[in-house]
Amino acid sequence: MKFIDNQGITDPRINLAIEEYALKQLPATDDYLLFYVNEPSIIIGKNQNTIEEINAEYVEQHGIHIVRRLSGGGAVYHDLGNLNFSFITNDDGQSFHNFSKFTKPVVQALKHLGVDAELTGRNDIQVGERKISGNAQYSTKGRMFSHGTLLFNSEMENVVSALKVNAEKIKSKGIKSIRSRVANITEFLDQEMSIEDFRLAILKSIFEGKEIIEYKLTDEDWEKIHELSRERYQNWDWNYGKSPKSNFRQSKRFDIGTIEVQLDIEKGRIKEAHIYGDFFGVRDVSELEALLLDQPYDRSTLTQLLSDVNIQEFFGNLDRESFISLLF
Repeated sequence: MKFIDNQGITDPRINLAIEEYALKQLPATDDYLLFYVNEPSIIIGKNQNTIEEINAEYVEQHGIHIVRRLSGGGAVYHDLGNLNFSFITNDDGQSFHNFSKFTKPVVQALKHLGVDAELTGRNDIQVGERKISGNAQYSTKGRMFSHGTLLFNSEMENVVSALKVNAEKIKSKGIKSIRSRVANITEFLDQEMSIEDFRLAILKSIFEGKEIIEYKLTDEDWEKIHELSRERYQNWDWNYGKSPKSNFRQSKRFDIGTIEVQLDIEKGRIKEAHIYGDFFGVRDVSELEALLLDQPYDRSTLTQLLSDVNIQEFFGNLDRESFISLLF
């Protein structure tokens, strides 16, 4: 494994471009580890409705970046007190959805610092009942990344105020509010340390005390990264454009996460279909959305249409009938 130094960049629109570039363009013969810290921003899951996830007034008042990422999962708040890690590897067919494989070295590093962390539920790292990390994954053409947050010393008021939290998700976890749900890692450390010291401690632990081999991004790499940043992560259509109006909307939480369906129906046919949520899939839901377009809004018709579609490739372990029920 090689470590990628992002040169201290804190712009999320560039850091996410570095991650995507490393995934798709760097030699697949190596695995990579990337760390980055972002200035205040909300990072939206690939399949989410941006408008529904953010407190727009608060975000505007505080100059918080809104950037959509490639991976599924839920929206997260980043700031200079949050360390993000990303493992970029080959997708061997057994690693996608296997969060334990990628969080284990991080959990072990935290334990070395005296933090009694563990992977819980689907994709969270917690200390007791307090969440300190959320994780997500993305796979394409035999490569994947598994990335996560580490709430080291974030401004919790922003975490609470910048995001709209799905009440159904809070209820399903048996907690009263996000404020009681999340915690900073600094609360569990025996001694004070800076986020840079924390970053270095995590890095050394992951490499198990061995030499840290770096992949140094070239001038050509940086040129392509900035181009990708402009084309995707600084693009309004990418960050907000998947948030249209609709005349039918339904949301439900399953074991695999929350799925929201929005449909525009004209003259009995589906003219627009949008699927959002914090689920993880190996296929892009845009393929499923396209399949629904111009179809009669009729249960038997759509059931027949989807009879040969592997719904689990889009959402994980979800049965076809559960998805169809969301459409009506």
